[in-house]
Amino acid sequence: MKKLVLAIDIGGTKIHIGHIHDGKILKEKIFPTNSKAAAVEILHKIRTQIESFQVDFDVIAIGVPGLVDEKKGIIYDLNNIPSWKEVHLKDFLESHFKVPVLVTNDANMFVLGEKCFGKARNYRNFVGISIGTGLGTGIFIDNKLYAGNYSAAGELGSLPYKDKTIEDYCSGKFFLQQYQLKGSEVYEMALKGDEKALRIFDEYGSHLGEAIKMVLFLLSPQAIFLGGSVSKSYKFFEKALKDSLASFPFSRVLKDLVIETSDISKVAMYGAAALVEARLDKASKFSNQTPDIQ
Repeated sequence: MKKLVLAIDIGGTKIHIGHIHDGKILKEKIFPTNSKAAAVEILHKIRTQIESFQVDFDVIAIGVPGLVDEKKGIIYDLNNIPSWKEVHLKDFLESHFKVPVLVTNDANMFVLGEKCFGKARNYRNFVGISIGTGLGTGIFIDNKLYAGNYSAAGELGSLPYKDKTIEDYCSGKFFLQQYQLKGSEVYEMALKGDEKALRIFDEYGSHLGEAIKMVLFLLSPQAIFLGGSVSKSYKFFEKALKDSLASFPFSRVLKDLVIETSDISKVAMYGAAALVEARLDKASKFSNQTPDIQ
């Protein structure tokens, strides 16, 4: 019997809750993350929001943007929520709601959703890059999700780049730090043909292309899927990204590489359902190629 899943995607600016059954989102809500609040205050806010949802569920699946001890459900050192240095989220929610709680990195939720419901179904080796407030990377190797120790595999955004990190130049932070604009504002400007906005996206695409080169050198995946709010602007930075990739030395790898944006709305919600299938039910029916957790 398929389980009723309560999916929670915790981000630096918002928290998204979805009620999912049999691959369908039945109900959902989004509320802002008070990222500057004390850890316990945020925990109680999440619990209160779950209670106010007023739905039945068999399991809670959560994605967070940082390090996770997946067995114990402990979250460590979230950059976008500074007070979350060591949060025992699994114990906190299980003791109150009396259902199993699964916790993983939010980028893993993204690639699980893409694998089971999206364009990645037919790829055994691929990478998903989720670009929003920050930058997260999920990895599938030989048809298995590779999370690594503390779910920290694929922390591409933390790699040094120029004077800061990849995340500073390849996430929504780039627009704020370099131009004091939100990515959504630059997007709206670009839609109107604004030359400044188009130049900003060209610059952004060049940086993201450099980051993708690092992925190619390390993993050489068949495909890379872009998700998150910034990926909606892909048409404005696609050319600059590919121009940047043109200098990658292994032309055969580049020739076969597929780069696409995710076309699944709320992909992390579906990834939560896939996580439950993979972890608890073991035999997912969402895909002909059942993803395993490694």
